[in-house]
Amino acid sequence: MYAIVEIAGQQFKVEKEQEIFVHRLEGDAGSMVEFDQVKLFDNEGKITVGAPDVDGVVIKAKIVEHMRSDKVIVFHKKRRKGYQKQNGHRQYMSKILIEDILTGVKKTEKKAAVKEEPVKKEAPVKKAETKTAEKKEVKAEKKEAPKAKKAAPKKAAAPKAKKETAPKAKKEAAPKA
Repeated sequence: MYAIVEIAGQQFKVEKEQEIFVHRLEGDAGSMVEFDQVKLFDNEGKITVGAPDVDGVVIKAKIVEHMRSDKVIVFHKKRRKGYQKQNGHRQYMSKILIEDILTGVKKTEKKAAVKEEPVKKEAPVKKAETKTAEKKEVKAEKKEAPKAKKAAPKKAAAPKAKKETAPKAKKEAAPKA
């Protein structure tokens, strides 16, 4: 009996009493976890394929330990330029032990419970609205205050007239005899 299950964004083929390494899971070492996103289930030759998940199948597992995977070396080089850079990376992993593959289990409806109790959020007062209201009040106060001195309006300068010049006389070439 085996199943293909999605754990932390990856799909794994799991069997009972199997240890696998997955991306870091929430929870302490020794805690129990359940996975209900079973994509395929094989029970002694009888295969059930989900669309997208198989209903009634749950994988129970235990987190054995949290650890880091082997180091992966990242090396960059540009030839003939004298540029090279080396970096290492170790991914955080969890080692889990598959304890049991349960069938005939009813899924708990977490999504339905969330929909029944919607959380009401009050609309926060936007800072931009309060700032514009304050600016309008300040402008209104400035208009009401009497002005101490008015500046005399400036006279517009008269446009300069263009000089009119007579067209230049063309020199006429004398006919050659």
